[in-house]
Amino acid sequence: MKKNVGKTDRIIRAIAGAVLLIAALTALGGGLAWVVGIIGAVLFGTAAASHCPPYTLLGINTCKTR
Repeated sequence: MKKNVGKTDRIIRAIAGAVLLIAALTALGGGLAWVVGIIGAVLFGTAAASHCPPYTLLGINTCKTR
């Protein structure tokens, strides 16, 4: 997989993903917790992998290559 998520984008995704995962595990209940948890996991996973499949489909690349 080619990296297409830049440093700032990764940081924002990691923070948002962590917040959503924590919210899903602690504060939320029912079906909403599953939805929020899955969204958080996807954000955290794309931050860890530095690759976002929708970015590839849309031709977006926030990763600065030198």
